[in-house]
Amino acid sequence: MSHADGSGRSPNGDSVPEESRVTRDTAIRGPARPAPYVGAGILLAAAILFPLMPQLYSFDAPRLAGMPFFYWYQLLWVPISAILTGTSYWLVTREDRRRRAEVRAGGPPRAGAASADAGLGGDRP
Repeated sequence: MSHADGSGRSPNGDSVPEESRVTRDTAIRGPARPAPYVGAGILLAAAILFPLMPQLYSFDAPRLAGMPFFYWYQLLWVPISAILTGTSYWLVTREDRRRRAEVRAGGPPRAGAASADAGLGGDRP
């Protein structure tokens, strides 16, 4: 990889070929699939919305160890929310790793390939 200063040298001092230089237009991730992000959003929405709907749990019965339903229902959502948040994180990071691996393996065309000859700014306004 080249330095951010555009010197064309790797950290150990070797020169880096022009086509392998990293510019701000170089793609570091492949195209995203929407399914993992939609799934993570649904899981997070469930963790947020269900505890905020009191019509689901504003009951006294059934009692658990003498505690009314509305207490233990809300307490039950603490580990459930942790599990849903962890699953959402896992989905998003797995998708990000897949996208990065796709670019490293030479998957889809690089975003900066067409504008690399145009200089650092490329086609950006």
